[in-house]
Formats: sequence, structure tokens, C-alpha cells
Amino acid sequence: MWFSTESLPRPPTPRYETILSVAASLTASAILFRSIINELFPDSVNKYLSSSLQKISSRLSSQLTIVIEESDGLVANQMFKAANVYLGSKLLPSTRKIKVHQQEKEDELEVSVDKNQELFDEFKGVKFKWVAASRVDGLVSSNKKRQDSAFSRSAVRYFELACHKKHRDIVLGSYFPYILQKAKAIKEEKKTVKLHTIDYNGPDYWGSIKFDHPATFDTVAMDPEMKRELIKDLDRFVESREFYRRVGKAWKRGYLFHGPPGTGKSSLVAAMANYLRFDVYDLDLKEVQCNSDLRRLLIGTGNRSMLVIEDIDRSFESVEDDKVTLSGLLNFIDGLWSSSGDERILVFTTNHKDQLDPALLRPGRMDVHLHMSYCTFNGFKTLALNYLRLQEHPLFGEIKELIERVQATPAQVAGELMKSEDPDVALQGLIKLLHDKETSETSRNN
Repeated sequence: MWFSTESLPRPPTPRYETILSVAASLTASAILFRSIINELFPDSVNKYLSSSLQKISSRLSSQLTIVIEESDGLVANQMFKAANVYLGSKLLPSTRKIKVHQQEKEDELEVSVDKNQELFDEFKGVKFKWVAASRVDGLVSSNKKRQDSAFSRSAVRYFELACHKKHRDIVLGSYFPYILQKAKAIKEEKKTVKLHTIDYNGPDYWGSIKFDHPATFDTVAMDPEMKRELIKDLDRFVESREFYRRVGKAWKRGYLFHGPPGTGKSSLVAAMANYLRFDVYDLDLKEVQCNSDLRRLLIGTGNRSMLVIEDIDRSFESVEDDKVTLSGLLNFIDGLWSSSGDERILVFTTNHKDQLDPALLRPGRMDVHLHMSYCTFNGFKTLALNYLRLQEHPLFGEIKELIERVQATPAQVAGELMKSEDPDVALQGLIKLLHDKETSETSRNN
């Protein structure tokens, strides 16, 4: 049997007004149903139902979200700090909004991602999405004098890290430790080295300025082999965190630089600080009023720092009852100071090693003893390169013979090389100085 579709009646097309009417009816029904639920069930049941629905939704989702808050109450979250530094190094030119900050007495700008900005990263083939966000928490007490209220709302910054659930172990076991390590390296690379000196008006009895000493291991005039061994020892020290923990020792190392005045002890300290990017704490024991002040000063020193005590042989020449004592210093270095931080270097300098108390010289206090001697020919060549940009010169042969016979300090040699920018004039002046010293030494011995 054949039918013609033209003969069948067509269903009426719903009018616009009808669609609006149905939608309004459904909306009203939904509102009514929610009102009935709210009336029939108490708030606790409603919260339970809402929580259950969220849990079901979470189980069905394959995404893992990790929240990293800026602090836990009053305690700063180191993971948040590390993520902030790390993500600041991953910003792309296409990032729409960034934050820039410069700390007091720092040279480098701190660049970080601003809130509500997405940033993508990849680690071991796993893709991660980061979002910087903030929220306003409840009322907290405020010290500000305001007429309206003694309380204010606290803004809490946090990061959200999103990835697939199956990568949870990679995030916690590998990715986060990597971020902590990477952030530390970034901060050390950008760190402005500071010189701290005693200031009783400071928060920890310390005041600080930028450490701007130009000395490096390339410019220090000392025996090349001794220099290589010192650099090797420093590298070994900073890489030995796990060793010190395993053997139960404080992560510190002591150095004694001894030798005549002008042999470069202070310059070597500066070269070490610049090489390691360690802050320098210059501790003049004669300025410390008592042992309790010394305790506060030592506790106030930071990690990755060098505590320098120059001319230790003269630090206890006139000891008063209320002044710092050698036993007090040793007790703090061995005990309290050692346990209050990590990666500390202690440097003593002296012109007269033989005058030091043997208690200072033992390992654990002065682990490495370096004799800073008179200028050698290799030391002279380092100075000639620094001051005159010379690697070779016809007068080098005569200078070599004189330096091997005459005791001249690197400071004396450098003083002559600085007197003229003309290499011939400067070297002739050095030769005259060495001849005069040789004549003086010969007449003195006769």
C-alpha cells in the first residue's frame, strides 16, 4: 500500500511563547522542589547530600588538584616560596600579567606570576598546570587604628597544581623535590652577597651592607697548587650535606690563614665569599661586650655564611671580667652556634700562628691551615696580569731571579705595579724595590 506524505498532517511548530512558558514552568518547579527539600531536611542533611555529590563527582574525575598555601598559620610554607621562585623563572613572553618586586639591598628583581594566571610546565614527560590564586579568610585582629572595626580580613595566597591522578607519586616524590632544589639554585645565583658588621642597634646586633669586594680566585696571588686544593676543599664541603648528617656532625668547616701582614689573607676571604656566594659576618671580638652578646651575635648569623675573626692572636690580649673569653668563644662555636644552622664556614686569620692557644688549632675548629707566604713568581705573574694585562715581558726573567731571593709580600709587589700604567715603568719600579730590599736584608744579616 502506498501512502503520500503530503496527505499526512504536519506536527505544529512550537511557538516562541510556548517555549518560554515551558522553561518558566520548569524553573518554578525546580525552585519549588528545592524549597520542599530545604523544609523537609535539616541543614546537616543538606550539607551531607552536597558533600556526597561532590565526592561522587571527584571520584568520577581523573584530575588531581594540589593546593600549596603561602603559610600554615604563622609558619611560612617553604614549598610555596620555592614554587613562586621556580614559576617566576618559567614565565613566557606571552604571559599577560606578572609581579615584580625588589628587596632592600638586593640587586636583582624578583619576577613572579600574578594571581589568576595559568602556567604550564613539564617534568619527566608529565604535563602540569599551575594557577596562582588568592582568597579572603575570616576576620583576624588588626593593630591598625580604624574607627569602623578592630578586625580585618586576611588575604591568603596559594597555588593550585593540576595533573592526572596517576602522576601523584611523581609529583610528591620527584617534582616537588626538584622544584625545591631548583628554586634554591636560582636564589643563590641571584643572591647579593652582604657584609655584616656588629651593630648593637640592629635586630640581631648585626648591620649589613652590600659586599662589593672585587677579589676572586683568579686575582688572588697565591701558590697555584694551594689555590686548587682550597677550591677543591670548598666544593667538597658544600656538596657534603648528607655526609655531615650521616656522621652526626654540624655542617661547618674552619680555616686558619696565617702568615706575614700583606700576604693576602683578607683578599682570600673575599675571594671565597664571592666564589661560594656566602654572606660575610666580620666579628671583631674587641667590640663584643660580653659572652651573652657573643651568643646573640652567633645565633644571628645566617646559613650559607662565613664568620670571619681576623687577628685572632690579638683578640684576647686584654681580657676583662665582663669581656669575651676564649673558652666562651670555643664553647659557642662547638655547641650552640654549631647547632643553630647549616653550611657555615669559620675563618680565623693571624700573623703569628705560634702565639695561638693549641685549643684553637685542633680539627673541628680549624680544619684547614693555609700558610700565606711571601710573593712567588707565579704570584707575581697573577698580579702582572691583573694590573698590567701582561703575560710575558723581557723583564720577567730578572724579576723571577730577584723574587726567589727577596722576601716581598703580594701587597708590596701590587703597590709598585699600581704606580704606572706603562709596563716598562711599573716593572722597573718593582725591580728597584726588590734590589733595595735585597741590599737591606744583606746589610742587616752582616
